[in-house]
Amino acid sequence: MRWSSFYHTASRVFHEYPSWSKSIVVCTVISGGGLVAYCDAKPENGNQSPKKKVVVLGTGWAGTSFAKNMKNSCYDIHVVSPRNYFAFTPLLPSVTCGTVEGRSIVEPIRSITHKRGVNIQFSEAECYKIDHKNNKVYCRAGKDKKLGGIEEFSIDYDYLVIAMGGRSNTFNTPGVQEHAHFLKEVDEALRIRQTVIDLFERASLPSLPVEEKKKLLSFVVVGGGPTGVEFAAELHDFVHADIAKLYPSLKDYVKITLLEAGDHILNMFDKRITEFAEQKFARDGIDVKLGSMVVKVGENEITAKERVTGQVVSIPHGMVVWSTGIGARPEIVEFMKQLGQINRRALVTDEWLRVEGCDNIYALGDCATINQRKVMEDIAVIFSKADKNNSGKLDLKEFKEVVGDIIERYPQVDIYLKKNQMRDMASLLQKPKESAIVVDIEYFKEALSKVDSQMKNLPATAQVAAQQGAYLADCFNRMELCEKYPEGPLRFRGVGRHRFRPFRYKHLGQFAPLGGEQTAAQLPGDWISIGQSTQWLWYSVYTSKQVSWRTRALVVGDWGRRFVFGRDSSRI
Repeated sequence: MRWSSFYHTASRVFHEYPSWSKSIVVCTVISGGGLVAYCDAKPENGNQSPKKKVVVLGTGWAGTSFAKNMKNSCYDIHVVSPRNYFAFTPLLPSVTCGTVEGRSIVEPIRSITHKRGVNIQFSEAECYKIDHKNNKVYCRAGKDKKLGGIEEFSIDYDYLVIAMGGRSNTFNTPGVQEHAHFLKEVDEALRIRQTVIDLFERASLPSLPVEEKKKLLSFVVVGGGPTGVEFAAELHDFVHADIAKLYPSLKDYVKITLLEAGDHILNMFDKRITEFAEQKFARDGIDVKLGSMVVKVGENEITAKERVTGQVVSIPHGMVVWSTGIGARPEIVEFMKQLGQINRRALVTDEWLRVEGCDNIYALGDCATINQRKVMEDIAVIFSKADKNNSGKLDLKEFKEVVGDIIERYPQVDIYLKKNQMRDMASLLQKPKESAIVVDIEYFKEALSKVDSQMKNLPATAQVAAQQGAYLADCFNRMELCEKYPEGPLRFRGVGRHRFRPFRYKHLGQFAPLGGEQTAAQLPGDWISIGQSTQWLWYSVYTSKQVSWRTRALVVGDWGRRFVFGRDSSRI
């Protein structure tokens, strides 16, 4: 009986999966003996539908997260990016001063995407044109004449995932492109590190006058967001903990200035963190100028206009680091024009990350923004969908049947309820002095009229991009299943349900390293932590978020080296 059962089970499994082309070896050991069954089956290609081609543009947080989480072998995936690695960008400020080495935060994209069962191909090239009408992208590779010069090619696709990120937003300020440094790529961070050392070496020359030394060692950071603040803190620590020992005569000439157009630095954080950061920078000697809008960047000086007084001031500088947010890349701007999406900062998508106007193109990360649909735009069809007996009124039973779909389709409803401390939507619709809930369309409109005020665009952060990539990969992994069994909310303007649940961002908290082994953290639940203990939490979280064990070991090793030996000031 045992052999018969085994034979029938093995036979059934084999016939259910005739496409297995590799050998199947079954070993059963009985009373010291063994049996080995071997079979080499050839795939029946005639019964297999061709694989869908998915082209992914970009190897940043969104693109890498998508490729890393793809598990469905029904797709051929082709990743295209001008860089053949993934970079852990939150540690770029640490790279600028040698706290962490540049190679410690990068992982080859081929190492990340190399996996069993999923065919992922990579091409090191940049996409310069998207032809959505013919499902084709045009790419350009190579700029080195020694390697054969520029090579252009095109790739057809069934699905396109645009995850090209953004570029530094200059706001068309004169001189920024020519005279400022940016901090979005590893090579830009390394260039800043080399420039800092060059300036100190130049200033140490005995023939230079004092005023020239002060100008060379005047560092200006434009932008009081997390990147600008962290770089200013890293530079301060580098100068006072390491550079001062090697260039003792230059320490008093160093000046770090942080220009912020708003009323506070770190304005996306809790005001307690903002106040602490401003006070700490004041103690450290970092000159924070609030309400200062840069109007021009010159080779040797930067010009800013004070918002309060209207006065225009010029600040001599040796180096300017520009960190004022992101803008769309030229390729994305051109694609937006093709789609008629003009006067937008990024590609507009629906809540399923699908580009508006394109059924098979998705956009993730910094190059995209979600156009969350407003409740008031659909208020009539929502009421009609819930009013199944067409009575013109909704009772509690009818309402309960659609309330889950409303909250899932329109997340601003849930945010509004929590902000106003309402238990559920029944509380929102409850009429004063009435126990039963029976409402008409006009009262329904009035009750939900303020809900859309809670709508906000998602921040352009690595956390958002990574979650979007993982979400979209999960959708592709379960595409066939959800075609048969849709799991999304009701289609209020159609029939049936959406295939997938819409993307929902889950905020896990944010950090702001402030130098001197002190970090501020704002975590879910309005939990604020500031100090050295939070710095160790930052170490732990950033170590765990590394993409591989190799980069984890390298980053932790760099931190240990810095603790023992300090930062390296060699110009390499």
